[in-house]
Amino acid sequence: AGVAVVRMGAATEIEMKERKDRVEDALHAVRAAAAEGVVAGGGVALIRAGSALDSLSFDDERAHGLKVLRRAIEAPLRQIAENAGEEGSVIVEHVRNQSGNFGYNAATGVMSDLMEVGVLDPTKVVRVALTNAASVATMLLTTECAIVESSDEAN
Repeated sequence: AGVAVVRMGAATEIEMKERKDRVEDALHAVRAAAAEGVVAGGGVALIRAGSALDSLSFDDERAHGLKVLRRAIEAPLRQIAENAGEEGSVIVEHVRNQSGNFGYNAATGVMSDLMEVGVLDPTKVVRVALTNAASVATMLLTTECAIVESSDEAN
């Protein structure tokens, strides 16, 4: 393991903090990638993992849970597409109908092999995010009540 010194400059303290945060995020991503490897980014890995759900079918309330899980797995790609000015559901459907690492590159607005163009996510990050989301969902579903703050719009 080597040591690197990163020197940065910025016009303002706020800009310096932003740059420092970006460098730290990149460092954590590289460490996670070194630990468990990488998968195609942009939500594609979740879409491909979601295809394993296609073989499942239930007739009871578990069918509703499966529907929610399918929608949740598509959420990252849908949001990325919408943030880029695209129709999220159209992009999700297009990616779902493809295979492998094919996905939406929001930086270019082009569909391509995301591994080839360097749009990657550390496997560990995707795995931990999915595990944590399932844990929180389970906790909320098994809780008899919850207290939430209402928004100004609801009043």
